[in-house]
Amino acid sequence: MPGKCEKTDVIGQQEFSLSEMSFNELGLCPEVLKAVEEEGYKTPTPIQQQAIPVVLAGHDVMGGAQTGTGKTAGFTLPLLHKMMPHANTSPSPAKHPVRALILTPTRELAIQVEASVQAYAKYTGLRSTVVYGGVNIKQQTPVLKAGVEILVATPGRLLDHLEQKNVSLSQVTYFVLDEADRMLDMGFIPDIRRIMKQLPKERQSLLFSATFSADIKKLAEDMLKAPKLIEVARRNAAAETVKQSAYHCPSDQKRVLLEHLVKSRNLWQTLCFVRTRHGASRLARLLEKAGLAAEAIHGDKTQSARIASLEKFKDGKTQILVATDVAARGLDIEELPVVINYEMPNVPEDYVHRIGRTGRAGAEGEAISLVSPDEEKYLVEIEKLIRKKIERVEIEAGVLEAPRRTAPHAGEGEKAIGKERRTARKGDSPPSERASGRGGGKRPLEHAAGSETRQGRSHKEEREAAYAKNPDQPLPKKPASRPSTRTPPSAALMRQHLAALGRGLASKQRPVPALLMKRAKQADTSAVQSAAKESAPAATTGRRRSTKKKKDE
Repeated sequence: MPGKCEKTDVIGQQEFSLSEMSFNELGLCPEVLKAVEEEGYKTPTPIQQQAIPVVLAGHDVMGGAQTGTGKTAGFTLPLLHKMMPHANTSPSPAKHPVRALILTPTRELAIQVEASVQAYAKYTGLRSTVVYGGVNIKQQTPVLKAGVEILVATPGRLLDHLEQKNVSLSQVTYFVLDEADRMLDMGFIPDIRRIMKQLPKERQSLLFSATFSADIKKLAEDMLKAPKLIEVARRNAAAETVKQSAYHCPSDQKRVLLEHLVKSRNLWQTLCFVRTRHGASRLARLLEKAGLAAEAIHGDKTQSARIASLEKFKDGKTQILVATDVAARGLDIEELPVVINYEMPNVPEDYVHRIGRTGRAGAEGEAISLVSPDEEKYLVEIEKLIRKKIERVEIEAGVLEAPRRTAPHAGEGEKAIGKERRTARKGDSPPSERASGRGGGKRPLEHAAGSETRQGRSHKEEREAAYAKNPDQPLPKKPASRPSTRTPPSAALMRQHLAALGRGLASKQRPVPALLMKRAKQADTSAVQSAAKESAPAATTGRRRSTKKKKDE
């Protein structure tokens, strides 16, 4: 918890001197204070010291604070206090309209915020629930229709409920937009504007964001009325308690370095960031093959699978959790030791959010970045944003020199491996020559010439050559438009071939192929039919001669 701070922060035209104080001095109701005390909180954080009095006074707020500084309680506690007159135990849904709407960009953050609301509102009698995508909407409908005063939602799923008329926002008095910068990055601004049209014009609006940009300010102008700007730290700044370092490493050696860092330092509960969902799943699979307990969390996974992976990570059963930027929003893990940027973010503000998962609430943390040559430009932009030089660390000798067959980069490794294997299969030498080549001898010239000849053949010629060498295979079929001119073998030739093959197969104790038996039978039948046709005209001529002789007599 923060102690005395000599800095004075300006909120609008008022000045608030930050000093050590308790929640009792903020003017919250006893029901809320009792819940806060049970949660173990004694001293409010800087954002809470500044935001709670302003929200209680009824002003719109534009708050900026680093991730993990307690801004969720900064808006939840005063809203619960102001809604206390509406608390009741009536079973009628009409007595429990939605009065506070909190929008978050991701499911994980929505679940986390609603869990905090439930903890703080346990003695108030106010109802709350959370709705998000990835689960059956029918499971959420009964709770909404039963009535809740506080609704935490993601924009897309809330619009689904509004279209199905499962919830009404006509009585919303307090509107909170959390992680506004991420809403902007994810393209939720059009959805948010649609939702704002369903809200009453007379309301109190709060906008919280870890970073500010020109687009965020424009959104605030449309959403807020004469807002009070609250900032407890320099904009886009990373927590001072997080130790930041960077390793320069080629892309195809990043996994080798990652395994070395985790194993050599015996790291557990390591949060590893990549840019894409496919890359997250692939890296997790490769780490599992290397003997590390790793799982991936991203938007393509079902909500139940994401929650299960997150719970295992929180319980310390997973050594490395590979995540994308979107999925990692809302991950609130106490004393998370290390965050690793396996792939550098191409948006500098995302770096602040990533490393904000560690070093929360004043605790110490560490952020390690693996920077490839093509990602150096991202590192420079990040240093400009946070106005701090990130320490470069030299990789230990021999860590990246060990030869590996698999390429470790999450986006390129398996493609390179598959290409090498296909090339190796095409150029394989016979077993006898491979055995002779193990001693370091050169490749025979005859085999090299044969390979060149084989490469020059067409696919059709290679297939016919294979059929000629292996009589067990069926003869190649010719197109119907081109009738075969091949002369079928005689029955005697087929019987000789069958006898020779039968003797060879008998020596190997194998049965005669059924295909050859069928061909021999067909050849015998054809020979009998041909002999019958040849003898038929001779018999007819003999009968004609005998008939003529009788007539002459």
